[in-house]
Amino acid sequence: MTMHQWKILLSAFCLAPLAACGDGGAPANQQTPIKVRGPEQERLHQLDALNLAIALKHAIYDAGFTCRRVTDGGFVAEYQNLDMWTASCDNGRQWAIFAGPDGSAQVRDCKDVAASGLPACTVTRKPRGDFNNPAQNAG
Repeated sequence: MTMHQWKILLSAFCLAPLAACGDGGAPANQQTPIKVRGPEQERLHQLDALNLAIALKHAIYDAGFTCRRVTDGGFVAEYQNLDMWTASCDNGRQWAIFAGPDGSAQVRDCKDVAASGLPACTVTRKPRGDFNNPAQNAG
């Protein structure tokens, strides 16, 4: 065996174990996303319609917008580490509220969210009770 053949054989022998490493052909830089959740996000899921309306209205006002009364709303979807909620107000506006794991909230007009690649403001899970009849929320 010549020196050149020996180097080729040695190179193939050394590289073979590296080729076997990995996760079945997936790129080495592919990572599983880390999901971060906060207690505020969990609490929103536990609220009835009346208390959810209060929380969403508070987020809307804190963002500098107005909503005299929330007439409908609910959970939309998870988007990255945010929970997306929607609130329809008695003035005809519909808001997307993104609740973060740190207790923060970002508010966007629903007319703008779908155009920016975010999920549409379609409720996938309603809270228990009724936004328009607070007496039904008791119990």
